[in-house]
Amino acid sequence: MHLSECDRLALLTPRKGKLRVVIDTDTYNEIDDQFALVHALLSPERMEVEAIYAAPFMNETCSDPGRGMELSYQEILALLERLGIPHQGLVHRGATNYVGPDKIAVKAPAIDDLVARARKGSPANPLYVIAIGAISNVASALLAAPDIIDRIVVVWLGGHAIDWQHQVEFNLQQDVGGTQVLFDCGVPLVLVPCEGVTSILHSTVPEIERYVEPFGEIGKFLAMRFKGYADDHIGWAKEIWDMGAVGWALDPDWAPSVPMPTPVLTNEMRYSTDRSRHLMRYVGSINRNSIMQDFIRKLAAHSKDAPSSNSRQGR
Repeated sequence: MHLSECDRLALLTPRKGKLRVVIDTDTYNEIDDQFALVHALLSPERMEVEAIYAAPFMNETCSDPGRGMELSYQEILALLERLGIPHQGLVHRGATNYVGPDKIAVKAPAIDDLVARARKGSPANPLYVIAIGAISNVASALLAAPDIIDRIVVVWLGGHAIDWQHQVEFNLQQDVGGTQVLFDCGVPLVLVPCEGVTSILHSTVPEIERYVEPFGEIGKFLAMRFKGYADDHIGWAKEIWDMGAVGWALDPDWAPSVPMPTPVLTNEMRYSTDRSRHLMRYVGSINRNSIMQDFIRKLAAHSKDAPSSNSRQGR
């Protein structure tokens, strides 16, 4: 489907009011997805989170993308349990493999759900797809149903800054073919880079212990994940990259962006420039303090309002 540049720019213009949102996340891969997902779920004044999709991943401890997806699915359930949010009908298993260089759509319940929800939308009320993992689920939906490109806006945390010396970044390198589909199909895209942009969005163990850990079961869980990421915390700070994508959706002023031509991604994971390409919105900086302060305030308010429970102690 062809989308005119005028219509694409209209979809990429930040909107006021509540957004329809789905979140695509490789939640178990690291510790930043958990913070981003909780921030989105604690922001009902801005986001109506309609669905959460588990994305595939492979890392040093998980050599199968399908296993990575299942671990992410279970991690999403663990977060929702501690937030007191039922998971039935909300969480969907995603692809067990990548789109890959052949650019063939993968089948999964999450992909079917994304297509169905996108088709219920319209250019006037698009579905915002906040993707903070490998883009396989989203790329598969775009390949299987190209008619949805005028009904969604993809906000993807992936790659590095546009002028970075390479694009060997975890989310991007997991599925280069899927990323090429995302960049080439013309879907309205908000690109939120890692190194050089969201790398400023970090925290430390003392900050987490003071402002996150005291606030309910979810605060304890997030603190456990954060502190468990490194053995030595002396002089250590950890990026929480994925919060940048949610931050843009919550308030575009927290992640200033500009229209620019969508890059061409080579098979060698480098960006090539073609100024005649369709436009995307590119996030060039992050207001780290505004995002973290909003997250901490909402976490504290949720803990204050949440009913006490002993049912999950010891887990």
